[in-house]
Amino acid sequence: MINWDEFEHIHVIKKLKEVIAKWFSIDVYFADDRGNLKLLDKGSKKVQSNPIMNMILQRDEGYESLCDFIRNTTMDLKKTQEKGAIKEFLPHLMGSAFPIIIDSEFMGAVVCLGYFGEGITEGQKKELTKAIAHFNFPHQEIEVVVSKVRCLEKEEVPYFSELSDLVSQEISTLHKEISMRDDRILELNKELGIRYKYDNMIGKSKPMQDVYGLLDKIKNSESTVLVQGENGTGKELIAKAIHYNSPRKDNIFITQNCSAFNDNLLDSELFGHIKGSFTGAVRDKKGLFETADKGTFFLDEIGDTSPTMQVKLLRVIQEGVFLPVGATEPRKVDVRILAATNRDLKDMVEKGTFREDLYYRINVINITVPPLRDRKEDILMLCEHFLAKSALEKQIKPRLLTKRALEKIFDYPWPGNIRELENEMERVTVLAGTESKITVDMLSIRIRDFGERNKVQGVRIQGKLRDALEELEREMIREGLKRTGWNKSRLAKELGISRAGLINKVEKYNLDKRKLLAAGKRPGEL
Repeated sequence: MINWDEFEHIHVIKKLKEVIAKWFSIDVYFADDRGNLKLLDKGSKKVQSNPIMNMILQRDEGYESLCDFIRNTTMDLKKTQEKGAIKEFLPHLMGSAFPIIIDSEFMGAVVCLGYFGEGITEGQKKELTKAIAHFNFPHQEIEVVVSKVRCLEKEEVPYFSELSDLVSQEISTLHKEISMRDDRILELNKELGIRYKYDNMIGKSKPMQDVYGLLDKIKNSESTVLVQGENGTGKELIAKAIHYNSPRKDNIFITQNCSAFNDNLLDSELFGHIKGSFTGAVRDKKGLFETADKGTFFLDEIGDTSPTMQVKLLRVIQEGVFLPVGATEPRKVDVRILAATNRDLKDMVEKGTFREDLYYRINVINITVPPLRDRKEDILMLCEHFLAKSALEKQIKPRLLTKRALEKIFDYPWPGNIRELENEMERVTVLAGTESKITVDMLSIRIRDFGERNKVQGVRIQGKLRDALEELEREMIREGLKRTGWNKSRLAKELGISRAGLINKVEKYNLDKRKLLAAGKRPGEL
């Protein structure tokens, strides 16, 4: 889209408008690709160069007439894209339109308005005077204004057209330069800052930044990729990100869950079949591999395929050829394969349930998607995203999580990962009703009660008193750090000790967050 406000202040466009106004007493107007008048609002006090335009724009009905004329002219121009197309605004008052073309796409129009054609007669000028009188101006004043309108002589038309067309060309050129500048700024921002999003994936945690970095490295590759991770971690989002950032992005992306069919149905689904090859095969059917030719094929849950199917997949991945069910002639395709599984394929290879040659063929590049419990830094961002998404669908304001509800969400291990979190945010949005905040009691019982049954009831009453006191002290500090988000100053005030004293105790009980993270532990495991 063109940012019209930027062109209001571009020197070369302002200069061209001034030249057209000075030489021909003609005003230049702009319209977007839907014919909407730009850079001139109703009631504007901006002085027009053309005397008639200056007069009629003093009336709201005059402004509306101009908007209608600009819209109709632009829509006609969009169909023909004829440079210098001449239209009549008011009787015998002419305008010329020039298309704004950017990358072969019609983006709007430059409309130059307010002149007479060669050979205008006094009778025709009176017709124009009569038309302007409908805007409730004094007749004598209208005649004076009409007498000042410029008549374009035949030899002047080429110069006028060239100057006017130059305005549309400058807009096209400047738009491209501004777009290139903005793209460069975006690229620099990506290089300078941590990205919290990659296509539809969200996350600022170290594991997700590692995934983004790997996706950047492989985006121009044609290699087969194996995406591994638990259910609900977003393996299909990874596959889509790979495809839509690859050289094949303009071609088809197909997904097939390999556990959705038995072997016979999966065979027909993947490779197609010939009419009469089995009962019910009433016509030839093209398989998904053939449909995905020149594109990307995402084989989800590939670990659930049978040994027989694995042999067929290996052949099409290695050689690009396959045999439809019932066919005698093999067919060849050019397809990039992305595969995913939540199973341990290496362990399956060792047990003989997954072919070793297929494993190494699909595991050229391996991406492991971290489970949500290993990227708890992303939970708040994800909650806000899903709450906003649910609110948009229901056309309400996004609900806010209370501090206590957020603590419960952070403590929960999320075995269903992102999918489970998204479902929970949709659920609490509904349960919140007209309430603006989501409280603990609105959360699912499994989240609300998690950890409660594992808490120590009271303190131990056997053993040495010193050990029992230290155990209680460590538990209070541990829980306090989690509750305050590791704000030591705040916690020290709550416990009634100095900050330095708290730091010493944090060191004593090995509760330093940075050291725990360096040791591979998660804050929730403290």
